[in-house]
Amino acid sequence: MNGGHSLKYTLRPLGDHAVVIQLGSSIQQETHDLVKAVTNLIETQSFDWLVEYIPAFTTVTLYYDPIKLTDSHKPFQNTLPYTVVCSEIENMLSNLKTGEKGEARIIDIPVCYGGEFGPDLEEVANHHQLSTEEVITKHMNGDYLVYMIGFAPGFPYIGGMSPEIATPRRKSPRLKIPAGSVGIAGEQTGVYPIETPGGWQLIGRTPLKLFKPDNNDSPSLLKAGDRIRFTPISLEEYRALEEEQ
Repeated sequence: MNGGHSLKYTLRPLGDHAVVIQLGSSIQQETHDLVKAVTNLIETQSFDWLVEYIPAFTTVTLYYDPIKLTDSHKPFQNTLPYTVVCSEIENMLSNLKTGEKGEARIIDIPVCYGGEFGPDLEEVANHHQLSTEEVITKHMNGDYLVYMIGFAPGFPYIGGMSPEIATPRRKSPRLKIPAGSVGIAGEQTGVYPIETPGGWQLIGRTPLKLFKPDNNDSPSLLKAGDRIRFTPISLEEYRALEEEQ
């Protein structure tokens, strides 16, 4: 199903209780801005059928409750729930203002690079024939944007890293990666919020807790649209900040 106005998008089903709004086909700033605009618009709506929405690189997925939808749209009981939801999404998107941009949050993430916290730093450096110091500098100086949260609770997919340190994932993933580990995979960098398996190249670690499940209002420190600044810290500074968390 295609959008009927100037905004270019498509709608498609995901299972029997979700609709995917496709806003682009590649990871880029323009598409991300559309994703943010759509999610901001969704937050102003009062859809009683909406269970949750999930923004990603090029899509926003809306999960709906078919029972609530049927109860609240009795005149359309003979219409497929998917069709009703698509109609409401199209009506919503007809009011989308794509030119408005809110001010992004800037989050500073302190990182202790190398050593036991960055076991792959030297491998990344060798891959690009750089020194470890050059890799750290290039990583610090990226123009970073959180495109989406996924994979694990609070895990940020961060774009804007220098292509000069883009490095393939490890051939053999690790079974356990400590929370706070900062890694590189392809042209992206990310931070593991919890201990989990993974195959990213680990270059450092932050003492910040990116995911706090007991914080009901906002368990994830980061959200899509945030700007990130990585700042280097010493092992002593890491230990001190870790105590404060």
